[in-house]
Amino acid sequence: MIPYGCQSIDEDDIAAVADVLRGDFLTGGPAVDRFEAALAAAVDSPYAVACANGTAALHLGMLALGIGPGTTVVVPSLTFLASANAVRYVGAEVRFADVDPDTGLLTPETLAAAVEQGGSASVHAAVAVHLNGRCVDLDGIAQVNKLYGLKLVEDACHAVGGAGMVAGRREMVGSCPVSDLACFSFHPVKTIAMGEGGAVTTRSREIAERVRLLRNHGMTRDPDTFLDLDEGFDAHGAANPWYYEMHEPGFNYRATDIHCALGESQLRKLPAFLARRRALAARYDRLLAGLAPAVVPVARVAEDDGWHLYSVLIDFAGLGRSRADVMRGLRDRGIGTQVHYFPVHRQPYYSRRYGTLRLPGADAYYRRQLSLPLHLRMAEEDVDRVVAALADVLGLAGGVASSRADVA
Repeated sequence: MIPYGCQSIDEDDIAAVADVLRGDFLTGGPAVDRFEAALAAAVDSPYAVACANGTAALHLGMLALGIGPGTTVVVPSLTFLASANAVRYVGAEVRFADVDPDTGLLTPETLAAAVEQGGSASVHAAVAVHLNGRCVDLDGIAQVNKLYGLKLVEDACHAVGGAGMVAGRREMVGSCPVSDLACFSFHPVKTIAMGEGGAVTTRSREIAERVRLLRNHGMTRDPDTFLDLDEGFDAHGAANPWYYEMHEPGFNYRATDIHCALGESQLRKLPAFLARRRALAARYDRLLAGLAPAVVPVARVAEDDGWHLYSVLIDFAGLGRSRADVMRGLRDRGIGTQVHYFPVHRQPYYSRRYGTLRLPGADAYYRRQLSLPLHLRMAEEDVDRVVAALADVLGLAGGVASSRADVA
């Protein structure tokens, strides 16, 4: 079976985790600091804060920006549940935005339309999702945010190692040149894996410090912040070594040294991981060319892509095939696939809360989308096998391009 996504673990990764297991710290130790420094360097950000997972990163990001009851956050409907759920965790309201029907990405136009649709007065922030690994138009999104005075959160859970153009410069996703913060996930199906893990990156020291505080129950051991001076200090004015304070509740969203050791080891291989994913994607592009227009890869900017998913748009209706039957047919041939995503505005919780919304771009993308296998355990022949199986199931076997195109 070729799964649609999975981790790639080698002996270096195993050794890094084993070193932690033999050491003094399983959590709260130096491996966390090393991973944060490595991630900050990899995405060209001054601050990176590791946490339990990508959802925790989004939740902490909302808290750090002061989003809460009485505020609204614009979220594209074509994303994973966590992008919207994090807004609700803090008591704010979600306003769903439409996306480009061919890329699934939030655009400046769909963002502006969402802000205006319900009035801009309560809108406090927007979430820009780098779907599949492709960066949104950050320049355009930033202009809309500036117009309305919004905070900007990058949901970069698909896009570690990706980049985008900002003011004519290539900027790494997570460097936050126009956003307040970016959130990452290191789930096993992502480009690098921590088992479970996430992070927030930012250019703001204040945001980074607040995220660090809130990921650890809201506890502070910094004497400069103590409010109870009698308990915090001894008779000579020195801080009591056992003492800590909590000024507001936080969460147990820490990342362990075990996870961070694995993450640091994986980060060292990020350029090679991306190059391999890019090569597999290029092979897909060549082999699928003969299946157009029935099957069309989602447009990407190859050298800037994070390449989390290889996503195609299939004219299921025109072919007279249901997506469920196609996925079952592929599974019977040993090929795993997935759909990314069912529009969040149509989830029962959100449709009950906000009513029936018309977001034609999100619906059009969803109706045609299918994620084909893309991961580092794949050989070139696996791509050939996937494309041949897809063509067979769709009744398009005669249209598969030759795999010899990559030999020249």
